[in-house]
Amino acid sequence: MMLPKGLLISAPASGTGKTTLMLGLCRALTQAGVTVQPFKSGPDYIDPGFHSAAAGRVSVNLDSWAMPRGLLADLVQAADGADLVLAEGSMGLFDGVASPGETGTGASADMAALMGWPVVLVIDVSGQAQSAAAVAAGFAAMRPDVQLAGVVLNRVASPRHEALVRVGMQQVGIPVLGALPRMKEIEMPERHLGLVQAEEHSELTRILDAAAAFVAEHVDLNALRAAAAQTTPPAIDPNPCPPPGQRIALARDAAFSFVYPHQLTAWRKAGAEILPFSPLNDEAPDPSADVAWLPGGYPELHAGKIAAATTFRNGLKSFAETRPVHGECGGYMAMGTALIDKAGERHEMAGLLGLVTSYEKRKMHLGYRLADLTAPMPGYSAAARLRGHEFHYSTILDQPDAPLARVTDANGADVPETGSVRGNATGTFFHLISEAT
Repeated sequence: MMLPKGLLISAPASGTGKTTLMLGLCRALTQAGVTVQPFKSGPDYIDPGFHSAAAGRVSVNLDSWAMPRGLLADLVQAADGADLVLAEGSMGLFDGVASPGETGTGASADMAALMGWPVVLVIDVSGQAQSAAAVAAGFAAMRPDVQLAGVVLNRVASPRHEALVRVGMQQVGIPVLGALPRMKEIEMPERHLGLVQAEEHSELTRILDAAAAFVAEHVDLNALRAAAAQTTPPAIDPNPCPPPGQRIALARDAAFSFVYPHQLTAWRKAGAEILPFSPLNDEAPDPSADVAWLPGGYPELHAGKIAAATTFRNGLKSFAETRPVHGECGGYMAMGTALIDKAGERHEMAGLLGLVTSYEKRKMHLGYRLADLTAPMPGYSAAARLRGHEFHYSTILDQPDAPLARVTDANGADVPETGSVRGNATGTFFHLISEAT
């Protein structure tokens, strides 16, 4: 199968304008009749939702720390039938963890090298002129296996400022593919875990259209497309995520939405049937299902509604008497005894586990996780080794149940958030990405 040419959109650091450029390119090229397949490098639930809205194709996560080569090769096949691949990086281009995982350190540069995608580097040039060229030249030379297609200058102050920066880039032989002046109207609102989810954004269409017009005006789209290179993934040797059951009752609404597309695709490819239900609409899991799965999301924003959803809570308890129930992060919290919101109000949860969590005193938990299971969970036997990531701001007040796993971070340090198991109920604070090879 011949996959389309592609580019990776990255930057020297977070907050430099990658997402604005990515969304503007996806929307502008799609409007011009180009079929764009978006990807996101790294663990992220938020950006892919915006990519999908902008390009009209489901954006897929690719992660070099958590995913083996076979899984990456399988996932990139989502680009079949597209005209162009655009992948958005995370953090800075070379930023990853110190100890490599399945395929690399999690750096966006790993994905550029593995897939053969040249990098479009977004540089915030506010406060500098020719010096920006030194930054770009350093990035071009950092890794011989990573090709720099060119730069897009962001937050340009004036035509004179742009001209000075272009002089510097010309001196080091780096193409300038575009120059973006500051435009606050298309910056995305933020939430404590990142951007507001795409489906929650009331003005999403306007923002995407504005981003498209902005990028089309200030970026040479033809030059950018010409800089793309053929996608060359490794040999296909799929390593899918096994389904947790044949019929999977999946919590799915504004409070429980963090599910990776590659998991759902793998479950369906294996013949599993997914039966969505909404706790916020006071729905219980389908009684015909043989497993219930509660993904992460924002239950703390809907804690009162979840506490009042007696059909959901009673139905989940009844389900767990005879069949497994698993929760990740927010789903894990909802399976616990109580959740205390940021105002200090206690809300009763489903009570399948003794977990009590609080947002009254926030503490950030962020990073890759390697879990060695000490008890089985849906889809995996005891002693399985899983890779995932954790990101939340909740604090554990009580965790009386048996631990589900020994959990370490990317450097091998023990993590106290071990997950829990009680009867048929299991839960973790980390979001599963793949089984370790």
